[in-house]
Amino acid sequence: MYGSMQAIVDAAKSLPNRQRLVVAAAQDPDVLEAVRDAVDWGIVSAILVGDKEKIAATAAEVGLSLEKCTVIPEADPIAAAHKAVAMVAQGQGDMVMKGRIGTADILRAVLDKEQGLRTGRLLSHVTVFDVQGVGRLLFMTDAAMNIAPDLGQKAQIVQNAVDVVRALGVERPKVAALAAVELVNPDMPAAVEAALLAKMADRGQIKGAIVDGPLALDNAISLHSAQVKGIHSPVAGNADILMVPDIEAGNVLYKSVAYFGREARIAGVIAGAKAPVVLTSRADSHEAKLDSIAFSAVYAAGLKS
Repeated sequence: MYGSMQAIVDAAKSLPNRQRLVVAAAQDPDVLEAVRDAVDWGIVSAILVGDKEKIAATAAEVGLSLEKCTVIPEADPIAAAHKAVAMVAQGQGDMVMKGRIGTADILRAVLDKEQGLRTGRLLSHVTVFDVQGVGRLLFMTDAAMNIAPDLGQKAQIVQNAVDVVRALGVERPKVAALAAVELVNPDMPAAVEAALLAKMADRGQIKGAIVDGPLALDNAISLHSAQVKGIHSPVAGNADILMVPDIEAGNVLYKSVAYFGREARIAGVIAGAKAPVVLTSRADSHEAKLDSIAFSAVYAAGLKS
């Protein structure tokens, strides 16, 4: 298990083979700035699909040498997204990244029945937090894709996150299904579904992980808090993965870490497809975009092992 975001970045630099990053509608300055560093650091080789002239101008603006990249011209952003995804689907790339194109448009390409990256599973977002004082990495899902998942969707979201964390070397991740309380309250659907997720894992319906819930955030990550409240669980105080009940809870937790966490580092990836999908926000920092590329590269390599 990697103990820090820097350890993930270092692992990405040390991979025996550079992962091939295919960027859809690559004429985006913030994305190309992150690609520049990822290429210079030896994390990825870059394939840039998009408007050739705009890519050239933007690359010059951010100091990315196109001699180190492959440029595939496609002026139409929608067509560029489909071409980039198809390249990954056909084994010509290892992961795809959103450039200057809407999130819905890149996801349509990913979910295309003919040339997309569909697996039949729900797509979900997995975030990794490196927060000072925690002492380990924390993974969280889902703060970006699924608005109000039902129980079946939550089980798929948990499985996607487990598969990501296992690909990073954690043999049996500990998953905390979060709610506002640590007791099953029939009046609180999130608490009831958290308990059901734990039982589903016990019965093998979620594989490769230890799941417990409901757990509140404090007793999921703090052993002291769990002990004070008398919670006896292999997950309490030691969670690797935090499963939030809905996108609002995930969004608030994500942004709380991003804006209040002292020197916190954050990265994310879309899981559930045949290959990692790097989907960053324009508001994300340069470091978060670069860390997301490194995180996805290690995940992509882990999928093949």
